[in-house]
Amino acid sequence: MYTPILATKLFIPPPRPKAVPRPHLIERLNEGLHRKLTLISAPAGFGKTTLVSEWLAASQEQAAQRAAWLSLDEGDSDLTRFLAYLVAALQTITATIGEGILGALHSPQPPPREALLTTLLNEITATAHAFVLVLDDYHVLDAASPLGTVDQALAFLLEHLPPQMHLVITTREDPQLPLARLRARGQMTELRAADLRFTPGEAAAFLNQVMNLDLSAAQVAALEARTEGWIAGLQLAALSLRGRKDVGHFVTAFAGDHRYIVDYLVEEVLQRQPDRVRSFLLQTSILERLSGSLCDAVTGGNDGTALLDLLERSNLFVVPLDDQRRWFRYHHLFADVLAAHARLEQPTLVPLLHQRAGAWYAAHGLPADAIRHALAAQDYARAAGLIERAWPAMDGSFRSAAWLGWARALPDEWTRARPVLGVAYAWALLNGGEFEAAESRLEEAEPWLDPAAQRGATAAERVIVDEEQFRALPASIATARAYMTLARGDLAGAVKYAARALSLLPKADHLRRGPAAALLGLAHWADGDLEAAHRALADAMAGFREVGSLHFAISATYGLGDIRTAQGRLREAVQTYTQTLQLALAQGEPPLRGTADLYLGLAELYREQGDQDAALRNLLHSEELGEQAGLADWRYRFHRAQARFKQSQGDLAGALDLFDEAARHRTRTPVPDVRPLAAWKVRVWLLQGRVDEARRWAQERRLSVDDDLSFLREFEHITLARVLMAESPRGHEHALLDALRLLERLQHAAQAGGRMGSVIEILALQALAHQAQGNLAPALLALEHALRLAEPEGYVGLFVDEGPPLARLLSAAAAHGIMPDYTGKLPAAFAPATAGTPRPDDARDPTQRPPSSPAQPLNVPLVEPLSARELDVLGLVAQGLSNDEIAARLFLSLSTVKGHNRNIFAKLQVQRRTEAVARARRLGLL
Repeated sequence: MYTPILATKLFIPPPRPKAVPRPHLIERLNEGLHRKLTLISAPAGFGKTTLVSEWLAASQEQAAQRAAWLSLDEGDSDLTRFLAYLVAALQTITATIGEGILGALHSPQPPPREALLTTLLNEITATAHAFVLVLDDYHVLDAASPLGTVDQALAFLLEHLPPQMHLVITTREDPQLPLARLRARGQMTELRAADLRFTPGEAAAFLNQVMNLDLSAAQVAALEARTEGWIAGLQLAALSLRGRKDVGHFVTAFAGDHRYIVDYLVEEVLQRQPDRVRSFLLQTSILERLSGSLCDAVTGGNDGTALLDLLERSNLFVVPLDDQRRWFRYHHLFADVLAAHARLEQPTLVPLLHQRAGAWYAAHGLPADAIRHALAAQDYARAAGLIERAWPAMDGSFRSAAWLGWARALPDEWTRARPVLGVAYAWALLNGGEFEAAESRLEEAEPWLDPAAQRGATAAERVIVDEEQFRALPASIATARAYMTLARGDLAGAVKYAARALSLLPKADHLRRGPAAALLGLAHWADGDLEAAHRALADAMAGFREVGSLHFAISATYGLGDIRTAQGRLREAVQTYTQTLQLALAQGEPPLRGTADLYLGLAELYREQGDQDAALRNLLHSEELGEQAGLADWRYRFHRAQARFKQSQGDLAGALDLFDEAARHRTRTPVPDVRPLAAWKVRVWLLQGRVDEARRWAQERRLSVDDDLSFLREFEHITLARVLMAESPRGHEHALLDALRLLERLQHAAQAGGRMGSVIEILALQALAHQAQGNLAPALLALEHALRLAEPEGYVGLFVDEGPPLARLLSAAAAHGIMPDYTGKLPAAFAPATAGTPRPDDARDPTQRPPSSPAQPLNVPLVEPLSARELDVLGLVAQGLSNDEIAARLFLSLSTVKGHNRNIFAKLQVQRRTEAVARARRLGLL
């Protein structure tokens, strides 16, 4: 697993530079300290880092401000690496901050990101002094990377930032953070290129005082005009002017856009350096970070440390990365141009330089950098070996997307001869949903498993780094094929491959048997054999637990809970989630990856059982823990659950938006899609009266009353019955009869398969269909059957979601003495969910509010939900406690409580405590 060398990072403000005083900018930075964020965003060479260094140096001289500094590079796009460096930077402020986080980051089961961040925020809150954290060169992070959730982590930090901390970001481009929201709330100070460019007076001070030139006012004005105050351009010009006698001619000829200015001036600077310095600059331009030892390894010399010291003293665009002056980097713009010149002047030497750098990094235990340089050198043999060895650790830490980027850089011929690498490549592709590409990699690897091919292969033709991994390849390939065939809907093929994998693996090899057993369970689930599916998944879960792979054990829980829910056994489903959640929480902080899914499953079950408070609490816990890198499957389920909550609260447009958002996160997986999003949307359309669109969906899906029935399409066929029932009042005489006929067939099929969750819903729809015909007796008979199945499990949401028609039928059932306790309790749950919500069977225009209903605030879920801690604070506010009393009760500082209050007021869109409590009660938060 990758472990960064923290000593290569700068974690305190760099030494105070010799710079032009800029009091107007210093004043703006000081004024922004009461806000959360200062964003300094401008192109390269506008003095962003220098300005912040000068500001912090002046502040620290006055003992007014503590500061930590983190200089970023491209490799910090990896979230684990970023967080490790972030903690190390904060430890320069308080040495105890994040003591347990570095180890947790590199554990075999990486913890949820937001749990780590919450722990970190709590520790920051406990610090006694205010401080500034600077993230320098933020633009080098790769925001488009599948692993690139640094933006998301930083957004979470900003949202919950304690008042003790102020964040400063310098960057060449705006980060993907909620800048509009911060701007609207007055929580951000911004400095742009227009603010940073030198004025004529500042340009004169820089050229004549800092760079020790003696230019006339006209010459300064000419250079300032041609560079438009661009500081790097002025610095390059000044370097070229040193020792020149033809200053006037140089200034007159100095023209062009930024790129040409830089090319011209760097050429001038390079030509004026001694041969040894110039050669050193070009040869070390391939490095992102520079140390004496690394530079010596690359250049073959022994004077790397001395030359780095010389470059710094000569102001030749080197930036120190630590206070001991052991690690440096080139100014990014300067490094780009140096690298271009190196490729132009020494094209045959550059690959050798990369090879030397890669060897140094490999020897120092830095595989990521070693792989990068091996690939740059086109040393594919070394790169392939390093990449193959890196797979187990990368896969075990759920960083297969980063690994895949390396594998993609290898030419195909270097993976075809490495069967272990090829199968790892296939699994990485499968994790990203690229099934066709994964199939190709498996086909390339499979021939190497033929004994005849093995006997005939030479060492050059077949490369195996790890014999144990090679012996496990047949089972790994069979498991991969089970994964693919199941995701494509080939249940028989999935069962065949999963069984083959299990037959090839020893009984005691729980870690490798677990995925195959789980896939077998998923195949049974898709086929409607729920008990067999539950047994297989439970066996897989037990095996994972036995070998300590709790993350994979947690991942099986969602399937177990969903199966029990389909069987109508809600209480067992709650117990399943609760027991696994207790197991996860017993591991201590931070929570295990996947814990968010457990909270989400409980939220959905509690919503169904009518416990809205518990449902909301668990939904919020899930949201707090669930924003992890690459967890599209969680985001899909989370947005789907949010949509169901919106639908229950009458916000149908919001529900559709969230279903669409869920669809954007849906990827191909072997988990059976037994409740497709499109069918959920159709049900919302019916509530909106959009029957024609619902009918078109049924036609496009080729659904009919006489279809062969299967579990995988059961949800769609029940939705078809709803469409037919909605068509009945519109002049389709036979639609209701067709619906009843289809529902009867569905009831028999679901009951035979033990899918009592579907049976209850089908019986409720049969009751509504009989009621629509005016046949009260069969309607009550069907409803009573549904109620007797539902009452032991505590069903509420299923009945409430049917709205006023079922509420009226429940009243009739109560009047007939049918299950009086249950029918007496259910109607109370209808009011908040159905008030003001038009249904297609209502006679009024569904776009109009009933005349008897006064206008009320729309109590829809918040755009930004309150966190669990904010709900705690809000509850104590509602009890009338003061901020001091809340701080004492929750063991928080007073400033933290005030910060929570500000967030609560902003999210609820109120200005006073009484308004917050009133709005929260309308929303059901209290």
